[in-house]
Amino acid sequence: MAKTTCSARMLIKTALLLSICFLLNPADAGFRKKKHGGDVERRAQEDSGSRRVGRKERKRIEREKAIKYAQMKADGQDQISMTKEAAELRSYELRKKKKKGLFRRKEASLAQVLFPGASPEEYAEREPVPAFVEQVESKRTHLPFDFYDLPSCPEPAEKIQKRFRQRKNLGSRLMGYKLRMSPYNFPTKVDKGCTPLCVVEIGGKKLRWLRKLVDRQYRVHLTLDQLPLLMRSRELNYAVRGYPVGFKAPPTFTGLQEDEFYLYNHIKFTITYREEPNEFEGVRIIGFDAHPVSIDYMKDGGMKSMTQDTNLEAAGKTDGFSGCKADSSPINDPESYLKLRTGSSGEALNIGFSYEVHWQETDIPWSDRWDVYLVGSPDDEIHYFAIVNSLMIVVFLTGAVATIMIRTLKKDIAGYNEMQTIEEAQEETGWKLVHGDVFRPPQSYPMLLCVLVGSGAQIGSAFFAT
Repeated sequence: MAKTTCSARMLIKTALLLSICFLLNPADAGFRKKKHGGDVERRAQEDSGSRRVGRKERKRIEREKAIKYAQMKADGQDQISMTKEAAELRSYELRKKKKKGLFRRKEASLAQVLFPGASPEEYAEREPVPAFVEQVESKRTHLPFDFYDLPSCPEPAEKIQKRFRQRKNLGSRLMGYKLRMSPYNFPTKVDKGCTPLCVVEIGGKKLRWLRKLVDRQYRVHLTLDQLPLLMRSRELNYAVRGYPVGFKAPPTFTGLQEDEFYLYNHIKFTITYREEPNEFEGVRIIGFDAHPVSIDYMKDGGMKSMTQDTNLEAAGKTDGFSGCKADSSPINDPESYLKLRTGSSGEALNIGFSYEVHWQETDIPWSDRWDVYLVGSPDDEIHYFAIVNSLMIVVFLTGAVATIMIRTLKKDIAGYNEMQTIEEAQEETGWKLVHGDVFRPPQSYPMLLCVLVGSGAQIGSAFFAT
């Protein structure tokens, strides 16, 4: 026992001496000092590169930004154009939305917040970019229509649609959207002047239905590179999705006794793109805008012997449109608006559809292309008061219903908990007899019933039966 104790003491002393020597070793101390000094230098470099801003400094920077952007607004700077100043103003307005995380919210782009994991698509020069048409909708009514139900040009051939078929996301499937290719053609970085598309003849019920669509403010929606179509106005500083089917003029404008309806049959498309050879190859699409125009090509004999219900651009038959040339651009002129009415003798109305495309380069990055869609959108903040109010209403209503049920069934529950005679059980009628059958197992195969119910067999049976 004594030898064991001495050996243990010797081991403890040896361990203490070795630890003291290790701590006092100058080489090791120099190594640790050098390592510690390197860590300090590295941290100093990191802090100098990304120094955390204090609270006072952060407030000062926010105050300077607020003054700067308020001055920009006072000078008349809009928020919806594709200029660098408008993009900075949009980014400032959406600064609260451009944050990720629950507790430590970090700065991020709107594309990372709305579409995490989405990657940009690059297009080579002259590569066709498919555009898809969605449903024609209105805020005044909840009844949507398909784009090709309207008087419009025929859709591309099935062979072309299979080539550019786009997979629908879960939201599109749940909403019942059916994406179909538009009749318009958008080669990358290829500008087009006025291009005739087709001629459609309408009359009777179709014409009256089209006037109702215009009166109910239906809008046509298209997407290009998953970007919804926008109508912008720098003068009024607003941007709205889609373009209207037409417009209604009051009697004060036309001088008639009733409203006059006009149709937009020429669309000016503006596609904004970014090209950065040092970062990526090809072209990235940043914006997709439209400006509708109403023009009556038949007014001065503008359409002569044109084939109806045919894509004239694909067929190469664009010579019959005298008012639509490659070097011209139609404008909205009250003298040449296309009226939605039949001829003097009741003949059908011939409508000529056309479009033009302009590609415009910009410096706005791809990650900020969604900013314009959320500027000025209402109800974009979390309404905490409404959530608490709803929860309190649910709690109070649940308590009130529970109190009423307990008071109503108190006597019955007390009676069920006591031993009842046969005579008392025979006096019960109606739904009170169910309580005796709820917990009574079946006479044959009770375990099989438990297994089937526990594994959800009734759900599968209902699925196949219905």
